[in-house]
Amino acid sequence: MSYHWFDLIGIVGVLLIMVAYALLQLDRLRSSAISFSLINALGALLIMVSLVFNFNLSAFLMEFFWFAISLFGAIRRMVSNVSPAR
Repeated sequence: MSYHWFDLIGIVGVLLIMVAYALLQLDRLRSSAISFSLINALGALLIMVSLVFNFNLSAFLMEFFWFAISLFGAIRRMVSNVSPAR
């Protein structure tokens, strides 16, 4: 089996998602933190990049929705943290 640069990108994506989940379980990161959502979104995006080169529809759909939901959560938190101007 040969490895390519996109395999490495996918592995980094998996590691990011696993680190975010581990930090959540260790109470080092809150699920409501913007960083939690952004780490998950970046990890899913990197996995999707690797899947473009070695396509698997079910895995791609899983990562697409993981990315979309994580990005939605991050944007929602960013918007809620913006205070109105006085």
